[in-house]
Amino acid sequence: MISSPAAVARLRAARGFVFDMDGTLVLTDAGHQRVRSLPGAADTINGLAGMGLPFSVLTNGTLKPPAELAALLRDAGLPVPDTRMQTPASIAAAYFARRRIERVMVIGTRGTVVPFVEAGLTVLGTDRRAEVDAVFVGWSRDFTMDDLETACHAVWGGARLFTASVNTFFATADGRSIGTSRAISAMITSVTGKRPGVLGKPSREALSSAERLIGVPADGIVVVGDDPGLEIAMARRGGALSVLVTTGIAGREALCALPESRRPDLVVENVGEMWRLYRGADATSTSIQGAEL
Repeated sequence: MISSPAAVARLRAARGFVFDMDGTLVLTDAGHQRVRSLPGAADTINGLAGMGLPFSVLTNGTLKPPAELAALLRDAGLPVPDTRMQTPASIAAAYFARRRIERVMVIGTRGTVVPFVEAGLTVLGTDRRAEVDAVFVGWSRDFTMDDLETACHAVWGGARLFTASVNTFFATADGRSIGTSRAISAMITSVTGKRPGVLGKPSREALSSAERLIGVPADGIVVVGDDPGLEIAMARRGGALSVLVTTGIAGREALCALPESRRPDLVVENVGEMWRLYRGADATSTSIQGAEL
């Protein structure tokens, strides 16, 4: 085992965990209908629950509402309560409510809309006559040119532009799938010149939301994910410990090309290895802070 003693010590002193979903705990199809648990995921989540350690699952997907995603994980043998599941839409809904941003044009599926409704916000469709405070872009494969024009008029009219994610891909059981919120946001930006605020990973707001949910500050949190540009970047931005698994987007070859400023604190094959390392058992983990993979 090649590891950083400081990183391992910090892992074992952790007071809370934040997990990515796709590529880390499970692999689903692109439509989030079929789900397969990844090695060690069930043992890890069951172990945390048994020890009473706080955790959350933070996905950048907005296809389904948080409660339905949590149910999907439970069907795969991972006991994730509804209240521990977070999406960019649930983060955005709380963010807007705190800032009294009340009238939101939501581009996305029911999974994007539900958290805004539950937060008591006014959800607007793509009606050009509506007064809009913000435009939020989530998952949508039914986005049209009419939607683009309406969103652009809202932004030109003073509405702030936000998006779930600007990441290019996410991991599925069928391989990489394109992140639609990036594509849609890019279209709106290309027309209006306004760049979106990101409320999903890797934003500091996403990590802050997880901190509030589990009641642990960032320096006591371990962020576990498969994407250096999302979970690892978010952890480094907020001062959390970053652990990367190679069951999703990133493989070891890709990690070799990363500059040191973007590298995770620890690399493990799967969450099961991270859990065994946390419990003090032997695991084949790798620190890439100055070490070769």
